[in-house]
Amino acid sequence: MASALLAIIYLAFISLGLPDSLLGSAWPVMQAQMQVPVSYAGVISMIIAGGTILSSLMSDRLTKRFGAGLVTAVSVLMTAAALMGFSLSGSFVSLCLWSIPYGLGAGAVDAALNNYVAVHYASRHMSWLHCFWGIGASVSPYIMSFALTGGLGWQSGYRIVSILQIALTIVLMASLPLWGRQKVRGVEETSSGPVLKLSQIISMRGVPFVLLTFFGYCAMETTTGLWAASYLVMGRGIDADTAAQYASLFYLGITAGRFLCGFIADRLGDRLMIRVGLAVITLGMAALGLPLGVDWPPLAGLVMIGFGSAPIYPSIIHATPANFGPENSQAIIGIQMASAYAGSTFMPPLFGFIAGKAGITLYPAFLFVFVVLMIVMNELLNRTVPMKQIKGS
Repeated sequence: MASALLAIIYLAFISLGLPDSLLGSAWPVMQAQMQVPVSYAGVISMIIAGGTILSSLMSDRLTKRFGAGLVTAVSVLMTAAALMGFSLSGSFVSLCLWSIPYGLGAGAVDAALNNYVAVHYASRHMSWLHCFWGIGASVSPYIMSFALTGGLGWQSGYRIVSILQIALTIVLMASLPLWGRQKVRGVEETSSGPVLKLSQIISMRGVPFVLLTFFGYCAMETTTGLWAASYLVMGRGIDADTAAQYASLFYLGITAGRFLCGFIADRLGDRLMIRVGLAVITLGMAALGLPLGVDWPPLAGLVMIGFGSAPIYPSIIHATPANFGPENSQAIIGIQMASAYAGSTFMPPLFGFIAGKAGITLYPAFLFVFVVLMIVMNELLNRTVPMKQIKGS
């Protein structure tokens, strides 16, 4: 039973990644057809992010009332419907309206699945599951490219992914009996009990530290990926083709790193995995900012940052039930997701504003601020929550 459900959850994580790269891949064509400014993609992204943050904050209430399986299935269905709506849209206003269920569905399923895996499965599965998310995010641009080069239009790219999501919804609905109580990690899912208020969660020992760690990580990861190629070209004088290749290797480093981390995560434990990741990121940041006249240090640094980033997100999530108790983990993971989305939504544009005023050469320094934030907050968390509370990690 546990193995069958785990396979379905793997498919769900691929599905989570599929929509994330569609807008960026299709926007040049969509923008031209709808005759709107290029910057309007940011409006759609902000609406999606707003819905995602809201549904993440509601995940504890929803999961305790309906269960993780049903919340996951309905959330995937909402995302599928929104993607189908995108494929039928002929105006920018329509895209904005469909972005609302898009974001609401994405946030709820993300928080519900992450908590379910954190409670029921070993750390290696969390690493591999987030690796599968990377596979989904990597595949969707190829789906959109197939639709565009085949003359099918960007609408068909969205429609194909929507159909895949609908198929997954059917599988999830059929699997609902499997989402019962399991004791894979020696703890049970706790869907009963009172719904915690935001003030109650924030006041728990260690929670503000983990929220700031998560905020810093997602701000660093998203800003690194978005501005890497621009920094290499405009800040270091590297040719555009090479810069684009190494910018993509940053994400490949995260995906490949999570696959490799799965083989050692159970042995090292979540806390050590996070510390090792932060150490590798720090070395990568140093290489990225070295004022040398050769190209290889910043290129190597970018790849190192990708590998160092690999274990942090999965390990923070997986450690949550052990840090704060499985009865509180859904509420805390929901707020962690909201904090993560806030970092990834607002910090990359902030750097763009700073770069426009003070120059893109501040890129390594801007990123390093979040690395320091992560290191300090993570160590404060480790001191606040005693190691003996970390069960099985």
